[in-house]
Amino acid sequence: MAKGHRSQIKRERNANKDTRPSAKLSYARVSVQKACFVLDAIRGKDVETALAILAYNPRYASSIIKKLLESAIANAENNNGMNVENLYIAECYANKGPTMKRVRPRAQGRAYRIEKRMSHITIVLDER
Repeated sequence: MAKGHRSQIKRERNANKDTRPSAKLSYARVSVQKACFVLDAIRGKDVETALAILAYNPRYASSIIKKLLESAIANAENNNGMNVENLYIAECYANKGPTMKRVRPRAQGRAYRIEKRMSHITIVLDER
């Protein structure tokens, strides 16, 4: 059990919060594996290069991640007052979300389960 008053514990917890600009998309209708293909291509790149990669990537997840990256850039500009030219992608990852279960009819009266997977995608930017 932590020592101190509740307000002191909260103050200490909030003091070491991450101040880097970020954007998170919850319940994206794309599987983690498919999102990670695109995220691996842009990890560590500066934002102009990453936007160019996402614009010409044919995968469905790239359109979702492009909007998310633009949101993170806007957060950095407006909330943190950072310069867009100095930004790069420090972290980007996709975590597993809930799975929707659907049923597909098959031959001889059988039913196969179709799993429609979701993911939570996060992009964290930082200044060089």
